[in-house]
Amino acid sequence: MVGDWAYLDTAATAQKPQVVIDAIARCYGPDYATVHRGVYERSATMTLRFEAARATVARFIGAATDEIVFVRGATEGINLVAQSWGQRLNAGDRILISALEHHSNIVPWQMLRDRTGIIIDLAPLTADGRIDEAALIAMIRPETRLVAIAHVSNVLGGVADVRRLADAAHAAGALLLVDGCQAAPRLALDVAALDCDFYVMSGHKLYGPTGIGVLWARAEILDSMPPWQGGGAMIETVTFEATSYAPPPGRFEAGTPHIEGVIGLAAAIDYVTGIGIERIHAHEAALVKQARAALSGLNSIHLLGPEDSAGILSFTMAGVHPHDIGTILDDAGVAIRAGHHCAQPLMGVLGVPATARASFGLYNSAEDVDRLVAGLTRVTRIFGITK
Repeated sequence: MVGDWAYLDTAATAQKPQVVIDAIARCYGPDYATVHRGVYERSATMTLRFEAARATVARFIGAATDEIVFVRGATEGINLVAQSWGQRLNAGDRILISALEHHSNIVPWQMLRDRTGIIIDLAPLTADGRIDEAALIAMIRPETRLVAIAHVSNVLGGVADVRRLADAAHAAGALLLVDGCQAAPRLALDVAALDCDFYVMSGHKLYGPTGIGVLWARAEILDSMPPWQGGGAMIETVTFEATSYAPPPGRFEAGTPHIEGVIGLAAAIDYVTGIGIERIHAHEAALVKQARAALSGLNSIHLLGPEDSAGILSFTMAGVHPHDIGTILDDAGVAIRAGHHCAQPLMGVLGVPATARASFGLYNSAEDVDRLVAGLTRVTRIFGITK
């Protein structure tokens, strides 16, 4: 429960704990100053806090501090890779994605394709809505330069075997990019163990602020990438004739950063690690199991995705549009997501215009599932559904 309503839209954005709100308020209040530029004490102190936050993120995913690039969100992180690393690709090079990707892991590659003539290949799904990893691996070709996949599907909740896909990509000379937006709030992360090459995540899905996210990449890859935006902070020297650039991560962080976002993200990470990621995942898994069991017996409900989905349950109801489901549930004090979830191509694969999606967070309870079931029972009565 969040207040007096059942908030079941955490996959879209998580509610914020008070410690995050307090950290942002302190940052904007008595502690406020710019970073990296001032010689006065408060600026120096804020710079230390800012860089300490970078170290917090690095520990959270098992990375080196200088491999952490702060961006506006996972979407910007993927665009950064496409705009910078993607400059080395040529017509005929291939990028392989899956059929369940979020728009942010489709559109940047299409834009790159339109500029360069690369080819985008599409891996299918299994019958229960996971990435068909065997099929994806078989599709990796000598021309494949990058495999880009979601660690956890934002619609179906299936968890990809990242290490298996990394091994297959590397065996063919390709790199692996992972969209970790839905994984970061609920799965223990270790980018070294995953052996991926790029990992992106958004702060606001991790109980942190909006407008902040993280791109992680191997140090040697970041060092080989040109900047994608120019301005202050990302330079070593500037003359009217030429500019030399700072080493990563500063090379990719032009302009005044989202200081309060970074501080708030670190507070969110401290909060979830204090509770325990494994504990959060087990809690959400129990709620998904409870919801699947309850909804499987409800008239006309069709459950989507694997049974062991990570914190996410999408479904349809025969004869009722998901938007109508969402509206009626809202009247009952239950908030779900209804629509294509920024995954329109996946809706085409599933053969539906949209789905209803309940997604769980660390603040949800069995009572929230009961309220969801009661609300959906009300939907069946309103629409006269008897089977």
